[in-house]
Amino acid sequence: MPDQDWRQHDPARVLFLLDSSHAVETRALEQWLEQERRAFGLGGDSKRVTLPISATPENIPSGALWKYLDLPEDTLLVPLRVVWISSREEKGSAPRLRDLILGGNPRRPGPWRARRILRRDPGRARCIEAEPATLGELRERHGERHGDIHDSGELADFIAGQAGLALDVAERRLRGSRYKVPRRVAASMMADREFRQELEELSRDLGRPLADIQEQAEGCLKEMLSRPSTFWIDIVGWLSRRIRTLGYDTDIVIDQQGLERTRQSSREYPCVFLFTHKTHVDGFAHISVLYENDFPAPHTLGGDNMAFAGLGFILRRAGAIFIRRSFADDLVYKAMLRRYIAYLMEKRFSLSWAFEGTRSRVGKLMPPRYGLLKYVIEAAHGADIRNLHIIPVAINYDLIGDVKDYAIEESGTKKRPESLRWFVGYLRGLSRPMGRIYMDYCDPVVLEQSPDPEDRLALAKVAFQVGVGVNRRAPVTLSSLMTMVLLGAAPRALTRDELLQRVDDLVNWCRDRDIRLTDHFEPQNRRQLADLFSVMVRNGLITEYRGGHEDLYAIIPEQHIVASYYRNATIHYFVDKAIAELALVAVANVEENRLPAFWAEAERLRDLFKFEFFYSPTEEFRQQVWRELEHYHPGWEGWLEQDRAAAERLLAELTPYVAHSAVLPYVEAYRVVADTLAKLDDSAGITESECVTRALAYGRQYYLQRRISSQASIGKLLFQNGYKLMANRGLTEGGGEAVGAARRDQSRAFRELAFRLDRIRVLAQPL
Repeated sequence: MPDQDWRQHDPARVLFLLDSSHAVETRALEQWLEQERRAFGLGGDSKRVTLPISATPENIPSGALWKYLDLPEDTLLVPLRVVWISSREEKGSAPRLRDLILGGNPRRPGPWRARRILRRDPGRARCIEAEPATLGELRERHGERHGDIHDSGELADFIAGQAGLALDVAERRLRGSRYKVPRRVAASMMADREFRQELEELSRDLGRPLADIQEQAEGCLKEMLSRPSTFWIDIVGWLSRRIRTLGYDTDIVIDQQGLERTRQSSREYPCVFLFTHKTHVDGFAHISVLYENDFPAPHTLGGDNMAFAGLGFILRRAGAIFIRRSFADDLVYKAMLRRYIAYLMEKRFSLSWAFEGTRSRVGKLMPPRYGLLKYVIEAAHGADIRNLHIIPVAINYDLIGDVKDYAIEESGTKKRPESLRWFVGYLRGLSRPMGRIYMDYCDPVVLEQSPDPEDRLALAKVAFQVGVGVNRRAPVTLSSLMTMVLLGAAPRALTRDELLQRVDDLVNWCRDRDIRLTDHFEPQNRRQLADLFSVMVRNGLITEYRGGHEDLYAIIPEQHIVASYYRNATIHYFVDKAIAELALVAVANVEENRLPAFWAEAERLRDLFKFEFFYSPTEEFRQQVWRELEHYHPGWEGWLEQDRAAAERLLAELTPYVAHSAVLPYVEAYRVVADTLAKLDDSAGITESECVTRALAYGRQYYLQRRISSQASIGKLLFQNGYKLMANRGLTEGGGEAVGAARRDQSRAFRELAFRLDRIRVLAQPL
């Protein structure tokens, strides 16, 4: 019961605000009021005014309120509403197609349907009352937010909006938190004093009339504004579940402890969900999990390329915010977006988008796109939003339907543009079995006070923490281990026993280091393990040969790029060990100071792959490598320094070997880029796009000549990162003989590193 109970108030000082869309609802509310009055023995008469709040939540006609604004300040305003409960169950059902045919949202029925419901099942119509407030309190609240009142319409609009918000809160007690949505966003933002001042400053800076700036701002807001409603939230919740179960198991594997921690955070603090992006299923899976666990619908930020006919209409009405792909020079658009984001965070509406900005075409976590993160931090900084919780969401899969498309794109083929026809075809491609989805809500990155958005170091630190968080939660899957083993063995095939033994060795290695594994590897789930392996064979990822006296398994060369995607999904767990193996090979013939040489080489290799992996800080990285070698040989540092043969002996103990399986594609791809630069005239520079184009051609040539071992080493993203490394080392700009010599030295260094990997590959071969 509300703190200020109208039943204990002077009836002459009570004004009921009846949220009604038609006469049936008005009559139901009035009947309920009379029942309450009789039940409590109330006399006298109270005033009442009818407002269509639910029907027009963004622009409520408030004229009927004007004549009541001169009532005494202690007049209690009590909002009332009819809540129509779904016929299928009490809370959370998704509307059906016939709901649209019979008059749209079943929770907001029209008069004909409402009368029919009351005749057949009157218990489905429940009258609720929201938290009341006095006229004086509302007048004061308006003054604090919007300044002085200039006319009665302004105050009436504000009161109607506050009544709608209070009724939404009361209704969610029946329906659930998933239906928490912002109301009257445009009106509230455009009436905000600080934002009006910002528009005035833009008017002066741009030398344009304020009216033009305001008109443009309203147009920008209309373009990006999300309009979530209960009906469409249900539709998208249902649609998201259908999409994510087309090829995957019905139940997502969720870290329940992390989910409940996230629920508490989202109730108390402004939250941003940053999810990993491997497939178009990601966003739907995330929405589905939040919907099914009664979280408010997140406001998902995405490019306007996904706002095509049909899908864009639906998603916008369930919380999606579509923004332009480019708007760097549009200061009004930037101001509007920044203010919109700040408004949502201030009101505790969560934001969500893909951390990497685009789907990972290579399987591992990609470097983040800073654009949206910068805008959010800028908005939080400008609005002084404290304790912003950035929650990494790790989404992983047994198998992914998009991977073959990625392989084609990585070869240089242009990406197919999104459209409704494309989307329908995409959904059809999800119909084959692909195993499970794994979703983890990681520990939040908490910004007690948002940093200066121009501080790129602070921005990079936030992104790094998110990247490390999701990598730590990625489960090692059967597909990642199988492809890692078979790619490491290529071009050889492995017998069943050899394959299973190598997988078991890696599983035991992971368990010894508390690395998370999917439960397929538990003894009681061997049948599931076999089933998933059969799916991998049926999908053509693994080739099975049964014509000889032993069954053989391999990944054919044409599938190497596809297979490398799955290997890369968890390869970050093995990078430190790979670096240790390569560094030991490097110092095996060093005469003295072997320990300093080992650490110097380990850190050089770490720097070599800095555009590929999220590393821990230097000291932590050294500790991780130290612990890895200490696991095999306690006191290894002293042994390495004192005994010249220690490096060889220690290397022999490091089974299972992983360097050739983990980093060979990066070494070979970078070698192609280095050779591309080495072929240039010493004084010539080269752009990234030109370098990648040439590297794609050279890569195919090198593969045919077997200078590189796998087509998985040929790809646009690999070559782009190779170019970044060379640019970082000053090798992409022309500069005479010194630059030419450095380019050739770099090319030789990669060939030498490839020889080291061949050595480890030989060590890994079965006897």
